Amino acid sequence: MRRISSHLLLTPQGLLPGRIVTVADDGRIVDIHTSRHLDGEAGVEFYSGILIPGMVNAHCHLELSHLRGLIPSGGGFAAFVEGMKAAPRGCGVEAAEMWDARMWSDGVQAVGDVCNGVATFELKRRSPIRYHSFVEIFGAAANPAKAASLRDEAVGSGLRATVTPHSLYSLSRENFIAAVNGGAEDQAAGLTENSPLSIHFMESGFEVSDPAARLVAQTPKDRPVLLVHNCTVTQRDIDIVMDHFAAPVTWVVCPASNRHISGLTPPIELLRKNGLRIAIGTDSLASNDTLSMVKELLLLAPHTAATLEEMLGWATIGGARALGMDDAIGSIEVGKSPGLTLLAGVDMQTLRLTEKARTQRII
Repeated sequence: MRRISSHLLLTPQGLLPGRIVTVADDGRIVDIHTSRHLDGEAGVEFYSGILIPGMVNAHCHLELSHLRGLIPSGGGFAAFVEGMKAAPRGCGVEAAEMWDARMWSDGVQAVGDVCNGVATFELKRRSPIRYHSFVEIFGAAANPAKAASLRDEAVGSGLRATVTPHSLYSLSRENFIAAVNGGAEDQAAGLTENSPLSIHFMESGFEVSDPAARLVAQTPKDRPVLLVHNCTVTQRDIDIVMDHFAAPVTWVVCPASNRHISGLTPPIELLRKNGLRIAIGTDSLASNDTLSMVKELLLLAPHTAATLEEMLGWATIGGARALGMDDAIGSIEVGKSPGLTLLAGVDMQTLRLTEKARTQRII
């Protein structure tokens, strides 16, 4: 057992002072109680900062970790696509392993990871991070049968995985529909019937012909969906999407990647004002220089009126819900095993992130 405390604890009831969290050896939270005299409590580890649950990186491409620094920033979406075509093929497993370890030490508890091959499967099996692998159907040579086979291989080895389309613009209508209608196959492969999709959506002006209307025309309303990037989304797009889906829709933003590629910023206030589910992703190291969730929050902060508490919710329970893992992680509650992460570098008077903000895994 360990008893942990800090200046503030992020709970479902808000940022609360004077709390002590008791954690079993297996990581399960067994007690949370209030103490008015923390300095008089025996056996309590006290940390300076805010204790939050382990974070959830809702959109990553771990298998592209070897591309860090190879594609220059600021060239726009078309230039980025050309850079990806010219980039080294395959996966640098050593780079992926290094960044997996880095995410864990930074306090990332789970990752929604897009993959196109088996290269990262073994490291995901060994990692303490919980992964949901989105096996992607992509491009003119897309092969739904191959993606389904990769999904089966992942699930057969103990990983969570579903087939997903890359985007509306990168697939034929037929292949997109084949990907989004794989729910029965995902269920047969040992997943729930509500397995999520992860779709790159309205990342830039590159997408034409009303992507919101095409999305709802081609996607069953009962499939949970992570819509990723959303940089050019308008109120009309939101209305079309939300009027269609009965299952949860999570709007995932990746501001560092968008800045690197096109200089765009996702319309975070528009998403907030519509009361949408929001989560945070880092995207890949082909369009980012780190997989730091704190960096993403720092980039969003100037563009939103959200409180620190709300923003931290995007980085924790928002992603956990999107990946269907919120029964066990994403919030600090008795019975869960969410991990504990220390957020330091916060102005405790204004509850604002400073440029020195950083995270460190405690449990």
